[in-house]
Formats: sequence, structure tokens, C-alpha cells
Amino acid sequence: MCAFAIILQYVLILLFCSFFLPVLHSYSPLCKLRKKFNFNGMHMEGDVVLGGLFKVHYSSIFPELSFTSEPNQPRCQGFDILGFRRAQTMAFSINEINKNSDLLPNVTLGYSLYDNCATLGIALRASLSLASGQEEQILLDETCVGSNPVLGIVGDSYSTFTIATSDVIGLFQLPIVSYYSTCPCLSDRKRFPSFFRTIPSDTFQVRAMIQILNHFSWTWVGLLVSDDDYGLHVARSFQSNMAQSGQGCLAYTEILPWGNDPTELRRIVNLIKTSTARVVIVFAHEIHMIHLMEEVVKQNVTGRQWMASEAWSTSTVLQTPLLMPYLAGTLGIAIRRGEIPGLREFLLQIRPDPNYNNSYGNSIVKQFWEYTFQCTFAPAPAGWVEAEGALCTGQEDLESAGTELLDMSELRPDYNVYKAVYALAYALDDMLRCVPGTGPFSGHSCASLQRMEPWQLVHYLQKVNFTTSFGDIVSFNENGDVLPIYDIMNWQWLPDGKTKVHGVGEVKRSHSKGEELTVDENKIFWNFEPKEPPRSVCSESCPPGTRMARKKGEPECCFDCVPCSDGEISNETGWCSCSIFLRHMLKMHGNNSLVSLDSMECTSCPEDYWSNARHDRCVPKRTEFLSFHEPLGICLTTTSLLGTFLCAVVLGIFILHRSTPMVRANNSELSFLLLVSLKLCFLCSLLFIGRPRLWTCKLRHAGFGIIFVLCVSCILVKTMVVLAVFKASKPGGGAVLKWFGAMQQRGTVLVLTSVQAAICTAWLVTSPPTPHKNTLYHNDKIVYECVVGSTVGFAVLLGYIGLLAILSFLLAFLARNLPDNFNEAKLITFSMLIFCAVWGAFVPAYVNSPGKYADAVEVFAILASSFGLLVALFGPKCFIILLRPEQNTKKAIMGRAATKS
Repeated sequence: MCAFAIILQYVLILLFCSFFLPVLHSYSPLCKLRKKFNFNGMHMEGDVVLGGLFKVHYSSIFPELSFTSEPNQPRCQGFDILGFRRAQTMAFSINEINKNSDLLPNVTLGYSLYDNCATLGIALRASLSLASGQEEQILLDETCVGSNPVLGIVGDSYSTFTIATSDVIGLFQLPIVSYYSTCPCLSDRKRFPSFFRTIPSDTFQVRAMIQILNHFSWTWVGLLVSDDDYGLHVARSFQSNMAQSGQGCLAYTEILPWGNDPTELRRIVNLIKTSTARVVIVFAHEIHMIHLMEEVVKQNVTGRQWMASEAWSTSTVLQTPLLMPYLAGTLGIAIRRGEIPGLREFLLQIRPDPNYNNSYGNSIVKQFWEYTFQCTFAPAPAGWVEAEGALCTGQEDLESAGTELLDMSELRPDYNVYKAVYALAYALDDMLRCVPGTGPFSGHSCASLQRMEPWQLVHYLQKVNFTTSFGDIVSFNENGDVLPIYDIMNWQWLPDGKTKVHGVGEVKRSHSKGEELTVDENKIFWNFEPKEPPRSVCSESCPPGTRMARKKGEPECCFDCVPCSDGEISNETGWCSCSIFLRHMLKMHGNNSLVSLDSMECTSCPEDYWSNARHDRCVPKRTEFLSFHEPLGICLTTTSLLGTFLCAVVLGIFILHRSTPMVRANNSELSFLLLVSLKLCFLCSLLFIGRPRLWTCKLRHAGFGIIFVLCVSCILVKTMVVLAVFKASKPGGGAVLKWFGAMQQRGTVLVLTSVQAAICTAWLVTSPPTPHKNTLYHNDKIVYECVVGSTVGFAVLLGYIGLLAILSFLLAFLARNLPDNFNEAKLITFSMLIFCAVWGAFVPAYVNSPGKYADAVEVFAILASSFGLLVALFGPKCFIILLRPEQNTKKAIMGRAATKS
């Protein structure tokens, strides 16, 4: 850009000197041009003249600059039919406006159209000529009043040319309305305050291209751009937009050289051939594509999906039998196609003007005529007639010439020219309809036809708003850009070998709906087998259950897929919420964000959920507790019910034989109470089976503690009674029995049990057991358990039971050698030994058992100790009652005692 600025400075200085330095004569009232340039063009006089810059020739040849003689003018070559048609479209538009009595009444528009010959120097000279005029001498009077040579310019066709032209012409606020310059830089209002365009900016074209990429899920593409402002700005914009969207990467970005550079083109095509990107986007001009495709054919690079910018998306030059095997199926962004009624008829009326004023330059109509009919107008150049060259008459039949000029099916840049001319005309019409005293200028003044300034037209251009006959609305935003709309084109290779560029959709922006993309995939021709869109990705999307791991040193679209960790998932769709469940959970927690499949991290499942085997969905965690339905739970439940049943049977036996000496011995009431408490012990074990609830957690430990104290206290009292009876049988011991009557026994049991009830009450009030979901044991399951709340409370509860059990064991152990008829102490000793052994082993087993197995250990301890008490205390008695009834008599018991003594 710095080199370009320096060159531009020198060009401006030379042009300024050529145009504006007068020949110095002392006190001369005449101003004379240093140099007059000879352009190709066409002109028509009018009250207001509009200028135009068009590419009517493909290139130019500059003369040798020896400076030993005056340099010749540059010479243009390679006639461009479509460029000529665009110039004629401007002439037609002005002619149509002049015939319209509702638009610019009583004002005749004229035009001065110049050929830029696809050369920056000629384009800049032509624009300055339009701004200053080509009159060789100007009479300077005292007022220096006069109309501008042109009031506005339609053009240019290249962004680079338009930038240079606008940088200069914009200094004079002369409005320029371009029909083909798309560089985003031209939207800079500070640098280009008087620039407008009827073609969308490349900013929108880039976004439209990215929308197409996203539509077909192409995330890995190559980008080729031309080495000019058009291409370089597009490259920056494309990279920026792709980075912001995060939905694709560029495999490579290459700059196509101007001219045929075989070495560089060979390198670029080889890169295309070796790259894994199957989609190639080209923002360049026809000439770049011609040179590029020559090398593509040499290297036979097939299997690529080409995407064309508007600069070549409808180019017929590339639609040849040689190139279509490679370019068939191309998708491109094309300028909006329009219809211009009457244009074809106007073009058929074109005839060279024999009276054309050559002071304006060469007539492009004559050049067109000579090119189309391969003839020349008199006077013919030397040797032309001798070589049997034809002379033009000007009356040749244009319609039968088969020229592309008359093809009205693809009016795209031409339609933009049409809109540009009408935009200037409507702005001028609004300006001339201004009512004095209500104008927008200083003192509410209005512009007049005689004293119009270009900057005044800029004001009205900014506000212009009209609808074309084709139905398109034309208005400019604050940056001079028109509402964007593009057609999406597809190069279709027909079975008969012909080529058709067919519209398959559009992308546009509206005030109400924003940017919209419409694509009819059924109309698209794909140059692949099978006939479907190709895949163009650096790495395939990670399958469900994996996450993306970036490859070091490569773009973000290139990654490896790493399996998700346990408890994490990745979704099975591209950009969506994780799952129905997870979406619901995220909403509950106020998080509505979406999770990408190709994210750097997998998504963790919520607390109560775990990943399934494929890691693509969160499922509820498996739950674990001592259930009634599992084998262990069934066994314990059966054992508990069996113990309850046996207690009931023993109780029934004792009730049936309650009058027998065996039952009545040693306080039968305590025996009945002990059997009931044992029955409750068996039943309370069922509270430890099943999913823990708040009430079961509180009841299981409190009930277990109170019932076991009731049971052990009955045994303790029975042991104490045995000792008391033994002492009472000795001389002087009768006074002891008064402390162990039936009332005292009941009271002792009640007091001892009440102490445990008080302990349980204090525990439940201060820090009760509660159900808890434990996830520390297993990540993939929830263990439901009852936490004791207060460890101290639970320890006191067990300690109190242990204290009574040990006391009972010691007293029974002391009474083990008493006479048989009193000796229930042996049975008590044996039963309490079993009880203490079971509960002594319980504590370490309970502490080291996780989850449901802790409950199973506690249930086993309850059942084992209960069975031990039941069998040890009541087994021998039931044996005598049922199987040895002859021993269940007072005489037998007393006899045994006498024998013993």
C-alpha cells in the first residue's frame, strides 16, 4: 500500500501539471491544457452530464518512453463485448430517463463514457478528464461561473481503480456510483465520503460464502485470491469472519499472480492437489482463472468442488469442453440478475456515427463495429485493402452477427449500471424539486440547475429510495452500500456436452429478516460420484462418546477424537443440547447454553446421573441398598421371619404350658416378656432392609436399641433373681427376696429400658440418623444408607447395651454352679457368651463394610444374637416340655435337686 501511495502521488502531480498548469503569459486571460489525452469513449450533450468509466478493452500497450520525442498515447487492445454492453446500458438508461416525463422533466441528461482499458493509469486520467473537462482553452472572466463537466460518475469496474479514482475525485465531493467494485474498504466514509455502489460489498459476499459452506458442512477449505485490493481485502475478511464464526478453517490461502507465472502457478496447483481440502474458493478475475485452470489441466487435478466469487461465477470464457471436466458443478456467488425492458431493441439500433467528433477521442461504437464484423472504416490503414480486408459501411446486420451483445439472459453488472444511473437521476430529481426556503442547505436554500454543486447531489444520493421495474428496492445505507442480494449459481454440464449456469438459490439481507440463505439442492449438479455434495473436513466430527483434542501446530478444525472419561458425555449431534434430560437439567439450573460435539471438553453428567457405556447419554446412576428383592435381602428377611415365627411358637408353647413347673420356675412373667422382646428383635431387623427413609433411619436404630435393652434387662433381672433365690435358701438369707418380688422385677426392667429410651430420645432430638446418598464408594452408583448423625449417640446406645450384656454375663457366670433346680444361670451364661461374641465381632465388621453390607452386618448381628438367646434360653425348656413331659413336674425338679444335694 505504501508503494501504491507513492506511485499515486507522482501520477497526481503529473496529471495536475498536465491538466491545470496554464501556459504562463503575463496577464493572459486564457488557461490552456498542457496535454490532452485521447480516450476511447462515447458522448451525448445534455443540460446535466453524467460520466461513466467502463472496461471496453482487456488491456493496454504503453509506448517506449525514450523522451527523445513526445511519447505516444497508450493503445488499448482486446475488445470486451460485455464491457461495451455495460457502457451502452448507461446510454440506454439515460435515453429512457430523458423520455420519462415524470423523472427530471424539462431536464435533458447527457453522458461522457470512457474506456479504462483495464489499466489504472488510463482509468485515473479518464476520471480526472471527467471531473475537469477536455476543453483546450478556458476564458477566465471575473466570475469564473460555469457548470461542472460532469455531475456524477458511474464506475469503475475494478476495486483498485475505484479506490484510486475515489481518493482523488472524492476530494472534490464528486459522487461516484460503482456498479462492480466490491472491496470492503470502500465502505470507509471518512476516506470515501462521496462513494456509493449498487453491488454488495465483499463483506457480505464473504458472509454469504461462509453461509453456503455451513449449509453443506464444509469446514476445511482452500482460498485463492487475486493480488489486488479486491483479493487481499477478501482474504483478510474471510479469515476474520471464519475465526469469529468458529465453524470452519482455511487449509491454505494463496495469492494468484497477475500474468502467467508458471512456477508460482505450478506450486499453487500442486498445493491444491495434495491438500485434503476438497473445496476451493477463488476470489479473483477471469484472467487469473484462465491461467490457473491451464495448470490444473496439466496436473489433472480432479475431485475438487470449486466456489466462484461474483467476478467469474458467470464467466463464459471458462465454460469450455477442455475445462468443464474440472469446473463442472462449480457453485458461485453472482450479482443479482435483472431484466431491462427495451435494452435489446436499443442495442439493435446502434450504428456508428459518421459525424462523430474525434476531439472527444476514439468512438467505441466504431471499434465495436470493426471487432464484430471484422472490417474497418475508411480511410483504411495501409495494406488493408491489398490484404482483401473488408470495409465497414455501418449498415451491417447486427442481429445476424450472433454477438454476445444481444444476450439478455444474464444481465448482472448491466443491471447494476442501470440502477446506478437511475440512482443519480432520482437524486437529481429530488434536488431539483426542492422548494426554496425548505431546502437542506445553508439558510434552507436549494440547488439550482445553473449553480449545482456535486456535494449537493451527494446529500440527495444518501437519501435516495426507489424501486426498479424488476421489483428491486434501491437505497443506500450510511456507508453508501446498497441492500445486498446475490444469486447462487451452479455450473451444470449437460449430457449433450453443453454448459448451463443455473440459479439454485439466493442470499440476501432485508431490514425485517436479516440475512437469509435459500438453496434448492435438488437443482444442483455435482461433479462427483455419487451425485451428492462432497465431504470437506480436516477431521471427521468426533463420534458420540469422544471429545476433540487439538493437533499441535494445526488449525482448530484438525483434531483427534479422545474417548470421554467416565461420568462425561459428548452428544451425537453437531451443535445441540446434550440430551433431553441434560437440557431439562440445564434449564432448571438457569443454563440454556448449547454444547458442541466438537468441544474441547466432554460434558459432565449431573450428580445423580452417569454416562452410559457409549458415553453419549447421561443415565440415572444405579442405586444400591439392602433390598427385599435381592438374594441377600431375601435370605435375611426369611431368617427374620423364621425367628419371629419360632418366637411365636415358643410363646405359644409356654402359654399352653404356663401352669407347669418348668414355665413357672424363675418368674414366668419375665420369660413371656423376654419372648416378646426377642420377637421384636427379629422384626426390627426388617427396618434395616429396603431403601432408607427418614422414618426408617430414625426408627431402626432407636427401636433396635430399646428392644435389645428390654431383652438384655429381662435376662439381667432373671440372673439376679437366680442369685437372690440361692442366697435366700441359706440361713439368714430370707430378707433378700423381699427386694426381688414381681413388682421389683418389673420396675427394674422398666427403669433399665427407660434409660435407653432417654438416650435414644436425646440422640433423635439433637442429631438424628438421616438417609444419605453416598457416591464416594462408587462413581457410577448411588449407595443409599442411613448416616448415624451423632456418632457419640450411636456409641452410647451400643455401649449401654454392651454394659448390660457384660453385667448379665458376669452374674450368670458366678451363678453357673448353683443347684440344677435353680440353675438357669448356665443357660444365661451360654446365651450371653454368644451375644457378646456376636456384638464384639459386629463393631469391626460394621466399620469396614461399605454401603448395604454395613446394614447386612447389623441385621446379621441382630439375628445371630437373637437366635442365640432364643435357642440357648428356651431350647432346653421346650425340649423338656415337649419331649420329656415326665420331667416337667415339681417332684422331678425337686428330686433332681435332692439327688444333686
